[in-house]
Amino acid sequence: MTRIPEPVSTPEGPAYEGRLLDRPEEEVVDQGIAFDLGTLVSRRGVMSLLGLGTGAAVLAACTPSGSSTTASSTASASGLTEIPDETAGPYPGDGSNGPDVLEESGIVRRDIRSSIEGGDPVAGVPLDFTFTVLDMANGGVPMVGAAVYAWHCNAAGLYSMYSDGVTEETWLRGVQVTDENGEVTFTSVMPGCYTGRWTHIHFEVYPSVDDIEDSSKAIATSQMAFPQNVLDPVYELADYDGSASNLAQLSLASDNVFGDDSGVHQMGAFKGSVDAGYTSTLTVPIDTTTEPTAGTMAGGGGAPGGDRPEGGPGGDGGEPPSAPPS
Repeated sequence: MTRIPEPVSTPEGPAYEGRLLDRPEEEVVDQGIAFDLGTLVSRRGVMSLLGLGTGAAVLAACTPSGSSTTASSTASASGLTEIPDETAGPYPGDGSNGPDVLEESGIVRRDIRSSIEGGDPVAGVPLDFTFTVLDMANGGVPMVGAAVYAWHCNAAGLYSMYSDGVTEETWLRGVQVTDENGEVTFTSVMPGCYTGRWTHIHFEVYPSVDDIEDSSKAIATSQMAFPQNVLDPVYELADYDGSASNLAQLSLASDNVFGDDSGVHQMGAFKGSVDAGYTSTLTVPIDTTTEPTAGTMAGGGGAPGGDRPEGGPGGDGGEPPSAPPS
């Protein structure tokens, strides 16, 4: 029996093969013939679902597919826009500027709230975030077996392995391998906002888990942005002291990473509340035929609070506090 295709969540709504569903409440196969024929990259799957013959296949091949482009992104015939390349920032912990958590046993894990060696989980509002990695070079299908390394600061704006007082910690860093749907999910907490950067989560995508010990093998390096209406109630909590005032000095348009397009292609879709915690999703289309332009730091790296190298094409990584709060 043919498996009914599942849509993926995007900030604009459910989508399949890079196209928003015309009827969001209906299954993919019930979107109508215009939607099926317009989904150029999946025409083989559509033909098998609908039982159409060669003539219909030719018609589908001649039907234009919608696409969008930005100055920093690549669009393909699938209508997907490649996730923008961004700097890995000064605190990647991937060996590109010193510390390398990707060499440690136990880095492949879903729950990243504690250090790999154990210890108490970091404080903060719960967050489960999911990345759906799509292979643009093969028509926007899920990228199966890719390794996604994600990392971010804690509620106080500190990065494990770098910030003063937590250089021996490895919390809020982890790797997951994409499943048959191209998905990885991490259990974490909402990050704080530190001086100079809009709230974000860093991530790198590697062809496989065997490649993660060499940061130069990353096929994509980017960041997920957070919407302000989600951050505002979180930053009222004591654990996030200082984040509200830091965020008030910024906007998505003025941020040195998301400012190119206000993070339109990197904005996570969020559900939840401060009391219940949040879930977020982000679609990550990757074109492996293009050369990655970010992910390494020029000139090594400095610890938070000291001299830092300049970031990659997407701008630098901001400057978190040099020591944890009292």
